[in-house]
Amino acid sequence: VQLVESGGGLVQAGGSLRLSCTASGSIRRINGMGWYRQAPGKQRELVAGITSGGTTNYADSVKDRFTISRDNTENTVYLQMNSLKPGDTAVYYCNADLVFYGVGSNEYRYWGEGTQVTVSS
Repeated sequence: VQLVESGGGLVQAGGSLRLSCTASGSIRRINGMGWYRQAPGKQRELVAGITSGGTTNYADSVKDRFTISRDNTENTVYLQMNSLKPGDTAVYYCNADLVFYGVGSNEYRYWGEGTQVTVSS
């Protein structure tokens, strides 16, 4: 089982990026999915989360600029980031709460390896 992120890069302030994260493996179901970020010298923080039913939540700092979505048929979560600011510079990590075959309804949280987002002023 692995989560693979893509879409990071370097962008000027005011620009946009779209991150993707796909879960692969023998997965029965994916419950919550989300994006976190970690800037140098800071703790990892929640950016946005989405339930299997599509309910979303956002950090106050990204509300009205970022949009999280998911494609359950593709086991993929997206993060559309608009109006980017230098303060958004960080490594972005996706996570997913996975349910596997043969273990009932227990869920296990998996993390991607992270993708760098750099916003220049």
